[in-house]
Amino acid sequence: MQLSRLELYKLVSARPLRKLAAELGTTGTALAAVCRKHQVPYPGSGYWTRKSLGLPVELPALPEAPDEVIEITPAISKPHRPKTPKDQSKDKPHKKARRMEHHPLLFGVEGHLRKSREVKDGEFLRPYKRLLPDLISSEGALPRTLRIANALYLALDERGYHVHIAPQSDDIGRIPVSEQEVELKDRKYGRYYSSGIWGPDRPTIFYIDSVPIGLAVTEMTERVTMRYVNGDYYREDSRLVRSMKSWQMTHSWTTEQDMPSGRLRIIAYSPKKGVEWSARWQDTQEEPLEKVISTIVETLQASHDHILKLMIAEDAAEARRKKERAEEWERYERREDARKVAQALSDSRQQLAETIEKWGKAMAVERFFADAEERLNNLDNERRQRLEERLELARAMMGSIDPLDFIENWQAPDERYRSKYRKD
Repeated sequence: MQLSRLELYKLVSARPLRKLAAELGTTGTALAAVCRKHQVPYPGSGYWTRKSLGLPVELPALPEAPDEVIEITPAISKPHRPKTPKDQSKDKPHKKARRMEHHPLLFGVEGHLRKSREVKDGEFLRPYKRLLPDLISSEGALPRTLRIANALYLALDERGYHVHIAPQSDDIGRIPVSEQEVELKDRKYGRYYSSGIWGPDRPTIFYIDSVPIGLAVTEMTERVTMRYVNGDYYREDSRLVRSMKSWQMTHSWTTEQDMPSGRLRIIAYSPKKGVEWSARWQDTQEEPLEKVISTIVETLQASHDHILKLMIAEDAAEARRKKERAEEWERYERREDARKVAQALSDSRQQLAETIEKWGKAMAVERFFADAEERLNNLDNERRQRLEERLELARAMMGSIDPLDFIENWQAPDERYRSKYRKD
């Protein structure tokens, strides 16, 4: 089939490349190569998704280039040939490659997590390193937390989704992670209930096509009774407290705190700024997290379209907000421009009034000197010569009294500030 560049451009702009290629008897990859060769742009998958949702889309323009006849050749399947004994030997099943046991993202992570700031017995680890996978755990639950994260990352990796730490970005960030197993109105974690829980600087994410999804694995907290004994708090159900005699508890008291429970929660969320979507799974007595990893992966895959719609809606909303901010900034600049124009006019008028007043005083001085010069003519030569020198010195001290000099030093309103919005 022979087409011009314009005809091919109209065809690829009317339907997805994959469907058009099937109609032309070729493959999408071959048709895309033809378009690139002849500089014919075609819409990507995001264009058709937006169009199907009824959102505004922008069609790439056809660039200028020499018009030429484009030949599209249907794909020809290779004829089947009988297999030789050598080929048959190749078809023998090979041993299945061993599944990766440890995800690369978790290499060396346990050591970094254990290298922690000092924490009370049973509290969450607070590692010094900030660029780590999003894993929140106490020391006792750390081995299982790493196993759960490893199983989840490997399950996603098998589906072709690369789990990694997000690069620095203003558009992608980590959401606050809730650690309470049962959501309560108040929070009582740490001493004086004000201790913060460690979190990484960047989220752990993977992509389904163009949709980013954040992942966090956290140990949950439970509300427990703590007893104050000898300057520190211990769980009421701990061996130390249960072994104490009644007289040893004379000066002790109890309080409630949120403490790590050993049970885990997986949280998936949209790390894109402005997109509110999250899902979570946690340990239960009937079903621990190890048994729901495959279900989690399937749920995340099924959430792709919903998250994409939210992202597109947020992009449209952000575009509106950006336009509103630009309009508000222009209104502000116009107000400032009008204020500066009015101020320049006022200052110019004030200077002109002062200039006229100075000129009035200068004219009085001029009359004084004119009268003095007239009187000099009636004096004898000796005195007149002496007074002429003094009169000349006095004139020099008073400076110019020419009205044009006064006008030349005056600043007009446009010389002070010229409006940026005034029509020419």
